[in-house]
Amino acid sequence: MTPITAGTSLKVASAQKRPIDWAKVLAHVILIAGSIMFLMPFIYVVSTSLKTAGEVYTFPPEFIPDPVAWENYPDALTAMPFDRFFLNTIFLAVGRILGLTLSCSLAGFAFAKLRWKGRNTLFFIVLLTLMIPTEVTLIPRYILFTKLGWINSFAPLLVPGFFAENAFFVFLFRQFFMTMGQDLIDAARIDGCSFAGLFWRIIVPNAKPVFAVVAIYVIQNNWNSFLLPMIYLTDRAKYTLALGLRLFNEQYYSQTHLLMAASVFVVIPIVILFFFMQRYFIQGVVFTGSKG
Repeated sequence: MTPITAGTSLKVASAQKRPIDWAKVLAHVILIAGSIMFLMPFIYVVSTSLKTAGEVYTFPPEFIPDPVAWENYPDALTAMPFDRFFLNTIFLAVGRILGLTLSCSLAGFAFAKLRWKGRNTLFFIVLLTLMIPTEVTLIPRYILFTKLGWINSFAPLLVPGFFAENAFFVFLFRQFFMTMGQDLIDAARIDGCSFAGLFWRIIVPNAKPVFAVVAIYVIQNNWNSFLLPMIYLTDRAKYTLALGLRLFNEQYYSQTHLLMAASVFVVIPIVILFFFMQRYFIQGVVFTGSKG
């Protein structure tokens, strides 16, 4: 008993005498200070959303409202049909997730695992499209969709997603599929599995992480999208949350507390999504850097 007690005491004493790593302490202090600085705008928005109209412009500003005006949220959300805007945004997000994950995964599979002439050249051309700004193609796309009669409908925002329009997602799928072992695919082909069966039975079940990453990116991009819905949608009943918030700002610009309440309502779903799915965001960075 005595040797064990003595050895334990020595370990405790050595742990207590361990020097403090001041470099790590300084790094944590800097990171915490930086995170607080970046959180200040969001804290200000949440604080203002709970103030009365008379407290918004008080100086010095108070971050803890007194009293707390919870009624700002129902007042703001009933002033505009935000429920309709929310459903429109969800509909577009789900439609684009289905279209982009299906088409981009098929394209990435073809570039990664199928052997055909000109594969690398075409993939290089696909990557070159990443250098073309969206604004460059706005006019020709608008003319095309006008001739198709798709203006003021969700079609211009949904249909292109089923044709692998996002080169970055094609690249993301291709990079992930390149990391999958070729032996498994060769064994499936020897057993008589077709390319379609290979994709649905072998590739997709083993590629759930990259599908999750792309789905998260699609939701994030669709939630924040403003330019394309503003161009193609003219009926207010079809507005997304971004357009609805802009419309709310135009009509209630003087009521800052209500505008902040509406802004919190629009932002909160993405904040919650990030906290629950942040590991998939990190995986997205890993996938793009995978050796291919």
